[in-house]
Amino acid sequence: MKLIVQIPCFNEEQTLTETVRDIPRQIPGVDTVEVLVLDDGSTDRTVEVAKLAGADHIISLGHHQGLAKAFMAAIDASIRLGADLIVNTDADNQYDGRGIQTLITPILEGRAEMVIGDRQIDALDHFSPVKKILQKVGSWVVRQASNTDIPDTASGFRAYSKRAALRLTVFSSFTYTLETLIQAEHKGIQVAHVPVRTRANTRPSRLIKSNWHYVTRSIVTIIRIYAMYRPLAVFSLIGGMLLLGGFAISGRFLYYYMQGAGGGKIQSLIFAAVLILLGFQILMMGLLSDLVSANRRLMEDILVRLKWLNFSAKDDSGQAGRRWDEPQ
Repeated sequence: MKLIVQIPCFNEEQTLTETVRDIPRQIPGVDTVEVLVLDDGSTDRTVEVAKLAGADHIISLGHHQGLAKAFMAAIDASIRLGADLIVNTDADNQYDGRGIQTLITPILEGRAEMVIGDRQIDALDHFSPVKKILQKVGSWVVRQASNTDIPDTASGFRAYSKRAALRLTVFSSFTYTLETLIQAEHKGIQVAHVPVRTRANTRPSRLIKSNWHYVTRSIVTIIRIYAMYRPLAVFSLIGGMLLLGGFAISGRFLYYYMQGAGGGKIQSLIFAAVLILLGFQILMMGLLSDLVSANRRLMEDILVRLKWLNFSAKDDSGQAGRRWDEPQ
């Protein structure tokens, strides 16, 4: 059983040494623990520091591509390196490395395939009241969209089984934390959460430029991903509201028409017709999008099968490995 702890990095020379050395190299239930540093186009000494700190694998992207892209590149690299378990942690040493054991336990026990570290937001002194409220509201929205009970959906301290990692594909260029949770529900990945310990901020967040920036980008990401996996529900809601408005205005016109005063309400009739036509068209778009979504899911399953054949066709003994859709 090999565990790879991946650390996406962008200009992290100040904290990376402590982060790498904080990772335990012996964990019960795991034969091998390795550290992978994914350099996201850093312009400082991140790569040199990673080597000196003792990272087992260092992979550099050609240029800065953002956290979501770096996360997926690290996932792909970890699988290629033979990881059975993958833990993602931040390079700023925010998360206590001793929590890795807690993170992977539900996976080792077969209770989950993806585990989120709960930072217990209320207990964090370095979070402002406004930030705590935004985190709670955002987590509630993601819980509704993903049908999970995760209290801290923005946490980057996470563990994945090999099967879960193979099935994840991040489309967002902003952050992977929200998207992977929404994907997990639609791809049948069992998700759990465990409490973890954190440290005070060692630097300002590079992902969150301001609370308003984080809120707007998160809303766009949630809507986009939910619409991608539930297009019929989204388009039906929008189209249904337009149809309802059109029929309501039509009813108003008919009321006045029956009273003999319909001549002055022609504008309402035209507006109602426009709303009904738009609502019908949006419903048709929803049906077409649902067909496209079904086709995309088939393509994603094919991609997972191909990945599994590439990475897990045979185990170390040369015997046939697990099937691509078998939990592990």
